Amino acid sequence: MTVWVHGVRARSATVVGAVLTALVVVLAGCGSEDPDAGTNGIGKLPAAKIEERARKAAESAESVRLSGSVISQGRTYRLDMRLKDNGGLGEVSAKGGPHFELLRVDEDLYLKADAGFWVRQEQGDEEPTESDLAAARKLEGKYVKVPPDDPAYGQLSGFTDKDVLLDGLLALQGERETGDRGEVEGVRTIEVRAAQGNGGVLSVALIGRPYPLRLERGGDAGVVELLEWDKEFTLRAPQDDQVVDYGRKLAVTE
Repeated sequence: MTVWVHGVRARSATVVGAVLTALVVVLAGCGSEDPDAGTNGIGKLPAAKIEERARKAAESAESVRLSGSVISQGRTYRLDMRLKDNGGLGEVSAKGGPHFELLRVDEDLYLKADAGFWVRQEQGDEEPTESDLAAARKLEGKYVKVPPDDPAYGQLSGFTDKDVLLDGLLALQGERETGDRGEVEGVRTIEVRAAQGNGGVLSVALIGRPYPLRLERGGDAGVVELLEWDKEFTLRAPQDDQVVDYGRKLAVTE
């Protein structure tokens, strides 16, 4: 009887020992798991190399959707633009200022806004007359083609130029270092931080091509997301009956 009890105890001790040994092996395996397994591998690169790969991916992309806030020369702009090599479309609004839609196809640039926008174009802060309101209502919801020689053309077309926007936005200032890993819209990312974040923070995709997905601009100059890389969208000029002539110079960004 005693031998049997000792045998049970002996076998129990053996089982417990085996379980503990297996647990140690499992835990050791978890601790040594490669955090870059299943990724594009850029997480193993120095920060400067990650930034370089992200820029190259952005430059070679055919399209992107850019949305967020940008602070430039003391003014805050809210952007939601879809861009490709030959133009773009989307909305731009300035805090405390105008809100309008832009469409550019090759060199042809169109602007669409509500009646209030066109009243401000005519009267500024002055009280609009009935004739001003009537004229503005005729422009509401229509596309106005912006002539290339209009001073506003250069300012507005920049919002629709993929290369110009990306070159200006993807600019970090200061010494680079890798930061936290995270996610942007469900895609795993790794940060490139400049000047410990004061010069900007760029979140780069760890899955697929190393596209830049989110940028916190240095100096609290805005946050933008860059998504839908290489996603096709239709870009075409509006129908003729949707286009009208404003007949004078624009001053939408002053």
